[in-house]
Amino acid sequence: MRTPRLDDLPPARGHWLEIDTTAQRLVAWQGRETHFDCPVSTGAAGTGQHEGSGQTPLGWHYVRAAIGAGEPPGAVFRGRRPTGEVFSPALAAGHPGRDWILTRILWLCGLEPGHNRGGDVDSQRRYIYLHGTPPDQPMGEPRSHGCIRLRDADLLAVFALAVPGTPVWLHD
Repeated sequence: MRTPRLDDLPPARGHWLEIDTTAQRLVAWQGRETHFDCPVSTGAAGTGQHEGSGQTPLGWHYVRAAIGAGEPPGAVFRGRRPTGEVFSPALAAGHPGRDWILTRILWLCGLEPGHNRGGDVDSQRRYIYLHGTPPDQPMGEPRSHGCIRLRDADLLAVFALAVPGTPVWLHD
């Protein structure tokens, strides 16, 4: 995996992701061409950089790790590891209030020292992911604890494109 350089972004040819927190949309780009577009749900507390804020961080990031390949849609993750469970309404009823991390995880790492990398603004140490969410959770409105939530089918499409090292631009 090659870590992207800020002065090379956005890439002229490769895949990269754009997440607009105002529009609550993710666009997957191939250079300057749109490849995929879907609704997302970002932080209910808005945008911000600080640890413990529950906000979605802004700026340039990259996919540090892609977790969950081969797991079934709806696979439940705790601590970035599959639990062996698959999400269902019955499972949800047994764990009310749980923040479900489903299907796949794209773990983000900030590229901008002092803004989203290092100290108390470090996106990777804040465990900021793109991840799946239960089908009853709304898309297109901020409802997460800071991560970027996607529908399972959309996450699977993005996961196939966004290998480790893929640049991700979060903006409002």
